[in-house]
Amino acid sequence: MEENREHTLAAASAAIEVKNVSKAYKLYNRQRDRLLEALGLTKKKRYAEHFALSDVSFDVKQGECLGIIGTNGSGKSTILKIITGVLNPTSGTVNVNGRISALLELGAGFNQEYSGMENVYLNGTMNGFTEQEIKARIPDILDFADIGDYVYQPVKTYSSGMFVRLAFSVAINIDPEILIVDEALSVGDVFFQAKCYHKFEEFKKQGKTILIVSHDLSSIAKYCDRVLLLNQGIKLGEGMPKEMIDDYKRVLVGQYELPPSKSDQSLLNDSELREAAGKKSRASGAEGQKTLEYGTKEAEIEEFYVLDGQGIRTNTILKGAEFGIHMRVRFHSDISAPIFAFSIKTARGTEITGTNTMFEKAFLEPVSAGTVKAVSFTQKMSLQGGTYLISFGVTGYNGNDFEVYHRLYDALDVTVISDKDTVGYYDMDSTVSVTDAT
Repeated sequence: MEENREHTLAAASAAIEVKNVSKAYKLYNRQRDRLLEALGLTKKKRYAEHFALSDVSFDVKQGECLGIIGTNGSGKSTILKIITGVLNPTSGTVNVNGRISALLELGAGFNQEYSGMENVYLNGTMNGFTEQEIKARIPDILDFADIGDYVYQPVKTYSSGMFVRLAFSVAINIDPEILIVDEALSVGDVFFQAKCYHKFEEFKKQGKTILIVSHDLSSIAKYCDRVLLLNQGIKLGEGMPKEMIDDYKRVLVGQYELPPSKSDQSLLNDSELREAAGKKSRASGAEGQKTLEYGTKEAEIEEFYVLDGQGIRTNTILKGAEFGIHMRVRFHSDISAPIFAFSIKTARGTEITGTNTMFEKAFLEPVSAGTVKAVSFTQKMSLQGGTYLISFGVTGYNGNDFEVYHRLYDALDVTVISDKDTVGYYDMDSTVSVTDAT
């Protein structure tokens, strides 16, 4: 089914086309400089340019769910505002084919003095609906928002959670062909978030296009067909969720080789830029596959493997059986308190579980250069049947600074064999009793 969906998306036309979009802001040291320029009284450049976006291009196919990730200040919200027409680009073009409904930052498109109900009619009118058409949608909007009589109160009295409930409910009930959602859902409670993501699933089945910005990487991995990674206004890459999320994690710890700034780009040709933006460090894994790695290499994972309950190396574990995750680590520098870790994710990239020696309070000692440590994590396999990926890491703190000495992403694949799968990824291993009630 996943392959059929990928084939359908590949053949689909573009719902959104972003071509060579840049957005620059003028930064003035003094208000006087701004005024002189506005009045045309100076020929001297009195400002510095800050590029929130630099020559960004990408397409979103009809029926596709595209996620945009990146650190704060990477330009995620800026590109959404340009796509929705809230901002104009400094250069480049954006073409949109379809009716857009957007949920950007809290407050966007709502009049704080109006009641929730008045804002529903205001938003509907702005989207081209008649009063009768809006009235017909009111029951669905109020049912999804579930804020009761507060809908008749001014929205300035709403909590952030109440506001996003109403705003999202309006956004999904005006028959959008393209739904754009910024980080706003993060303020909702867990039950409302679950209801929103269920609506995303419904929209995908209906062939609607979704563009979502979120720091919730698990949701990005689960719901998005493709992911765009931005950093400091520059597009680092786009591709499958797992690959882009792994690259994003490298950006977070300063282990990604970033492309040059816009002022340096004119010095490089296109092929050099692509090489700089996509450069990755690779090392061979246990089975000879190429494994994404990075780190300072002050400590290095030399070997990693899984043992079953009989102490045999394997990539297949029976559900319910005890097994061990092992790694051998060589230290090239003195490290005051190394942390050994592993994590398990789905093949799509959703992190499910993991732990480390700091969480387990199992090892909090200094290690000298030249030392080799054998690290073992032993546990019961409680995951559902399927194939999973294991990542390994050696990290620590240098004062208050977090350091990654060596990290291996998706280094091993493990298949869990099961004759009973329950809901989700994890089996609660429940004991069930059914008796006549007294």
